[in-house]
Amino acid sequence: MTQTTKAPAGFDPALRNLVIVVVLGAIMTILDTTITSVAVNTLGSEFHTSLTAVQWVLTGYTLALSASIPLSGWAVVRFGPKTMWLVSLLLFITGSVLCGLAWNIGSLIVFRLVQGFGAGMILPIGQTMLARAAGPARMGRVMSAVAVPAMLAPVLGPTVGGLILAHLSWRWMFFINVPLCAIAVIAAVRLLPGDPARDRGAKLDIVGSLLLSPGLGALVYGASEAGGGTSPTDIRVLGALSAGVVLVGCYVVHALRRGGAALVDVRLLRNRNFAAVNVMMFLYIGALSGLTALLPLSFQTVHGDTPLRSGALVASLGVGAIVTTVITGRLSDTYSPRLFILTGLPVALLGIVGLTRVEPGSGDLLIVVLLFVIGLGHGMVMPAAMGVGYRTLRHSEIPSATTATNVGIRAGSSFGVAALLVLVQRDIEHRVPGVDAFSRAPRADGVSEALAHSFTHTYWWALAIGVAALLSALMLPSRARLDSGG
Repeated sequence: MTQTTKAPAGFDPALRNLVIVVVLGAIMTILDTTITSVAVNTLGSEFHTSLTAVQWVLTGYTLALSASIPLSGWAVVRFGPKTMWLVSLLLFITGSVLCGLAWNIGSLIVFRLVQGFGAGMILPIGQTMLARAAGPARMGRVMSAVAVPAMLAPVLGPTVGGLILAHLSWRWMFFINVPLCAIAVIAAVRLLPGDPARDRGAKLDIVGSLLLSPGLGALVYGASEAGGGTSPTDIRVLGALSAGVVLVGCYVVHALRRGGAALVDVRLLRNRNFAAVNVMMFLYIGALSGLTALLPLSFQTVHGDTPLRSGALVASLGVGAIVTTVITGRLSDTYSPRLFILTGLPVALLGIVGLTRVEPGSGDLLIVVLLFVIGLGHGMVMPAAMGVGYRTLRHSEIPSATTATNVGIRAGSSFGVAALLVLVQRDIEHRVPGVDAFSRAPRADGVSEALAHSFTHTYWWALAIGVAALLSALMLPSRARLDSGG
């Protein structure tokens, strides 16, 4: 049995208010995933500590975020979406204030864990509220509203971080969250309806939480270490990845036995539409996240650009995405979402093909145009993909489905970044052994060209992952089958 209730064609005031609340809450939590990426050297100098320790400011946030996502589905059922939305926002604000007040690297890492734990539940809870309120007829449009901050924030994060570091203390990378999130809290209190009847008997799947959250954390940690320069054969990387695979595997077995009472109901993957879109998103987000991690690095190591300038170049991807996102969100409610996904993916892949031809002497205009093209494709894929996954699910399955989708996206992003960074490091070691590839110091003759070839060669791997995503998208059902519940 699937959702069959027809929603109104337009946005009623209640749904419009809900979209405003979710966008306000989501944008800063997503931005914080990348805003500190340009502050590694600054934090190292401020706290007189090593690069390895500072990396935990980034990794700790991601780990906490990944660990808290699986709890969001149960929390919504047990306590209600409005209550958990406010709790998550307040937890994020508290973590942000504490981060800004941190007195040493250890305290900053701990406070980033608090911040990340709150951030991890915000987007899944917001998507759950939107999916329940919109219904199938308006799913594409409401998801396109969420897609805008989801696409812009990671791209703009390094730019905003660079601006803050150029003119203010690093502490303002965290303090900036406070007024914006305060507005989000006020909006939620005033605009969100009260929680529906709560299932006070809903019990937390304790065994599942002890398997899935640590398992995801171990996988993200292993991937982050490998992507951060540690050898993939290092005992820490192998140990973390192995532990993660075992724990997640045990969770799957546990969840199949427990059924709908599991932390995340893996039986949802039996739904062809839900499974196909999540496999496609895992691969596609992996390719795009890895690419957006490589691009600023390429601009700084090959062209000698500053973090601010490199972030501004990557921002053209977000601009392209905005152009098509709003249009796609509206049209995917009328036409087949599959059509937009199978159109947008080739457009994005075409832009990646162009990046494989970029040389050290290529002008900024060419790079901006190519990233704009990737953004155009991205803006077609994301709203359609985020909406289509819920089209054939029951109302009661939505909390677990949003949790599963966000787990897949987070895992895909982590592995995409790690895989492409490892690949580019290996290629650089092969082409220019002994060269400090991540320094912006002047290069000897031929070194910049060799580094450029390492990056463009790695873009081919991003393209290959994107092609795999395209093949997965071919499994998505047509509009007629979606409407019939297939």
